Amino acid sequence: MALTQRLEFRQSQSLVMTPQLMQAIKLLQLSNLDLVAFVEDELERNPLLERANENGEPPVRGEQTDAPVADRSEFAKNNDVGDDFSGDGAGAFSSSGEDHSAGEGFEAAGDDWINRDLGTRSDMEQTFDNGLDNVFSEEPSETAARNAQDAAPTAFTEWGGGSSNDDDYNLEAFVAAELSLRDHLAEQLAVALTDPSQRMIGKYLIDLVDDAGYLPPDLGQAAEKLGATEEAVHSVLAVLQKFDPPGICARSLSECLAVQLGERDRYDPAMQALVEHLDLLAKRDIGALRKICGVDDEDIADMIGEIRHLDPKPGLKFGSTKAQTVVPDVYVRPGPDGGWLVELNSDTLPRVLVNQVYYTELSKTIRKDGDKSYFADCLQNATWLVRALDQRARTILKVSSEIVRQQDGFFTQGVSHLRPLNLKAVADAIQMHESTVSRVTANKYMATNRGIFELKYFFTASIASADGGDAHSAEAVRHRIKQLIDAEEPAAILSDDTLVERLRSDGIDIARRTVAKYREAMRIPSSVQRRRDKQSMLGNALTATASSNDKSRDTAPA
Repeated sequence: MALTQRLEFRQSQSLVMTPQLMQAIKLLQLSNLDLVAFVEDELERNPLLERANENGEPPVRGEQTDAPVADRSEFAKNNDVGDDFSGDGAGAFSSSGEDHSAGEGFEAAGDDWINRDLGTRSDMEQTFDNGLDNVFSEEPSETAARNAQDAAPTAFTEWGGGSSNDDDYNLEAFVAAELSLRDHLAEQLAVALTDPSQRMIGKYLIDLVDDAGYLPPDLGQAAEKLGATEEAVHSVLAVLQKFDPPGICARSLSECLAVQLGERDRYDPAMQALVEHLDLLAKRDIGALRKICGVDDEDIADMIGEIRHLDPKPGLKFGSTKAQTVVPDVYVRPGPDGGWLVELNSDTLPRVLVNQVYYTELSKTIRKDGDKSYFADCLQNATWLVRALDQRARTILKVSSEIVRQQDGFFTQGVSHLRPLNLKAVADAIQMHESTVSRVTANKYMATNRGIFELKYFFTASIASADGGDAHSAEAVRHRIKQLIDAEEPAAILSDDTLVERLRSDGIDIARRTVAKYREAMRIPSSVQRRRDKQSMLGNALTATASSNDKSRDTAPA
């Protein structure tokens, strides 16, 4: 056969990852906070994108989920979400792509936003006097008007006796800044040290102090970075450890407690031995501690009591960086007919519009080909971003509604009724790919009547049933193990083997190593450690009761 060149036409299908498709996939797995940051960058970069008016979007109801229904068509019919829900899961959204309230020439990013009633916030009803009433002179007419205004009853009462009806008055402007631990230590450093090199070392060490008031265990790198000797660093450290609050700038818990005991003049050899063996105190091994410290039972009890009155984290008394609370993406509420109402948290979703009027005006004046192509790309990117945000909201709502339908027992009766669930089950129900469901459930949270949970929390492994019935959720089994341990008596501590027997009597087929793994994951100690802890707590309670009885007999009248 001779080799020749020829032209052929072939038709084939292939998936091409366009930039717009990659952007849509990226938006799908972003949290609301990351999504807001991304949209802010796009608003700065794209001149055709505009923020939507807060009140310009028509409200859209959320989906109402009734979990006990058998199929999706019946599920949609019982919850008034329309036929669109059974097809593409967008029953809670308007099918129209136009926004009739955002103004002519704008393409809406959200005629699909959920309107959630958060209630109204009360206005500020108390303001403060600025203390300058007597500094500036007033005209007689102004004085008379001010006195008449002060005499009139009003809901806005000033600290100094006047009144203010200024809507722009901001009470937060008068709130004092919270004193941080770093500022508190810096003020003491300026008084305690005068040598510039020592102050430089002290400032560097203060910057290393964490919120709890601790320094890193190894300060050798600090000496290397500062070009100072380790002796100089340790001498400055000794000064810092005398600062307020006691125990600050320690490198370990033992050193923190030792500094505080030294301030109280109670750091004797017996107490030193106790502080150096805090691991035995954590294990409640009182007998070994008594031998190491060389004291009797009464003295060791007094020493442990002093340890309990110390502050293991002295830095927490001061202002620190507040942890960011979880912002839910989806709200689930009981519906009026016994189902569940699922709606998006529209307050955290960015709303953008495409300014078609601006693009039309520019198209009439632009003459350069480069400018035309630039604004054409901006229009295409802005339109795609609006559609991607809309599709993201639809997909999150669809996945969340299916999760609520699958886990109706959890919302109704609690963790013990959580069902085994995987990504494939949800993906098959809503006719999506597993990877899409995985991206939707990443970094998303659901606010329910039982708390705020990550969407991935509802996907748990299954554990076989001992009697051949339905499988049990791993999270429900962990909850059952915790219930059994919490209900155990001090004289009858449950071992892992006993827990296995109890669970099998409840119809859960589980191995001993699985019970031990779940127990350790919940940070529950072993049966030996629990028995020791509860006996110690029981002994302390009996001692306190006997002491109170002795005091009552001593104070009783003869």
